[in-house]
Amino acid sequence: MEKSTNSLENILKKTEPDQIASYLRENAKELLTERNPFSAYMRLLIREKGLTQQEVFIRADLSESYGYKIISGEKHTSQRDTILRLCIGAGFSLDETQRALKIYGMSPLYARVPRDAAIMAAIHKGTPDITIVNDVLQQNGMSPLLE
Repeated sequence: MEKSTNSLENILKKTEPDQIASYLRENAKELLTERNPFSAYMRLLIREKGLTQQEVFIRADLSESYGYKIISGEKHTSQRDTILRLCIGAGFSLDETQRALKIYGMSPLYARVPRDAAIMAAIHKGTPDITIVNDVLQQNGMSPLLE
């Protein structure tokens, strides 16, 4: 993946509906075309960061079996905190985290929501430790990331 999402969106703004086949062909390397784009995205970034899924699950404080099921798509969660735990455990940047949330179908973090702002600040600092993120949340009177 070399083009940013914003770059692809700008291309799409100029693309007529009858030109979509051309867009898809010209940007094939940039698109998440697997049946489960969340799984493909997570696995790609985890691998790029030199981590194993097992390491991510330990850092995210999630059981391996549950973590594998979420990433593979075998199980679906409605808990945004679970996806945040995976992203933080994998050391994702804020942009990578926002993209993972969107791909999974969840709302991205929003700077005007106090709890989201605290999580965003922790992600900006590159905190891959869930306990540190939860400490920051609790110190500020907010609920920790759900398990």
